[in-house]
Amino acid sequence: MGQQTSLKDDSVDRHAASRFIWGLARGGASALLFSLPMLMTMEMWALGVYLSRDKLLLLLLLNMPLLAVLSHRIGFEHTATWRQSIRDALVAYGIGIVASGAILVLFGVIKNHMPLDEIIGKIAVQAVPASIGALLGRSQLGTSDETEDDDEDTDRRTSYVSELFLMAIGALFLSLNIAPTEEMILVSYKMTYWHALVAILLSLAVMHGFVYAVSFTGGHSMEKDAPRWHAFVRFTLPGYAIALLISLYSLWTFERLNDSAMLTVAMSVIVLSMPAAIGAAAARLIL
Repeated sequence: MGQQTSLKDDSVDRHAASRFIWGLARGGASALLFSLPMLMTMEMWALGVYLSRDKLLLLLLLNMPLLAVLSHRIGFEHTATWRQSIRDALVAYGIGIVASGAILVLFGVIKNHMPLDEIIGKIAVQAVPASIGALLGRSQLGTSDETEDDDEDTDRRTSYVSELFLMAIGALFLSLNIAPTEEMILVSYKMTYWHALVAILLSLAVMHGFVYAVSFTGGHSMEKDAPRWHAFVRFTLPGYAIALLISLYSLWTFERLNDSAMLTVAMSVIVLSMPAAIGAAAARLIL
C-alpha cells in the first residue's frame, strides 16, 4: 500500500516537473515572439544608454508585481499560492534577461568592448517586455488541456480589481512597443485638436466593442437586466483611464516629456493611448 502511494507521488512529481519544463520552453519561445520587434528597434537600443537609471530601476521594480499577478493567472504551471507565483515571476524575469541578452549579442548590438553599464541597461530595458511575453506562453502556446483548466478557473480567480490590473499589463505591454519611437512623437505634432478628439472617441469605441459589444471569447456578456451603459461605465471608461495613465508613465520613463509644453504632452498621451487602450482591452481576452 505504501509502495503504491510512493509510486503515485513520484509519478505526480514527474508530471509536474515535466509540465514546468515545457512551460519554460514555451516561455522562452513566447518571450522571443512578443519581444522580437522591440529587440530589433534602434530606439530601444539607445534607451539602454541614455535612459535615467532611476527611471529604469523603477520600471524594473514595477514590473515585478505585474509579473506576479500575471503568473498567478497564467504562469508556467498552475500556482496555488502567491509564493509560487512570485517564484514563477522571477523565472520569467530570468528568461526575459537571457533571451534579450542572447538576441542583442546575436544582432551585434552588444559587444564585449562596451561598458558594463551600457550592456546592463540595454538588456534591462528589453527584459521587461520579454518577461511579460514569457508568461504569455501558456495562454497563447499552451496545450488544450491547460487552456481548458484556465477557463474553468477564470471566474474563480478574476475579480474586478484583477481585471483592471490585467488591463494595465496589456496597456503597458503595447505602449512599450511604441513609446520609444520617433514616429509616435511625429504623429502627435501632425494631429490637430479635432484629430485628438476623434482619436479619443475611436479609442473608447474600439475598446468597448473589442471586449463587450462583440462576442469574443473571454469578453464580458451583458446581463439581461443590466442597462446598456453599465459595461461602458464599469469597464471601458476605467480601462481607458488606465491606458492614459500607463501612456503618461511610459512617455515619462522613456524621456519623451522633457521640456515639453502641456499641450504637446497631452497630444502625445492621446496618441499613445490608442494602442495602449487596445492592449488593455485585449488583455482580458488573451489573459
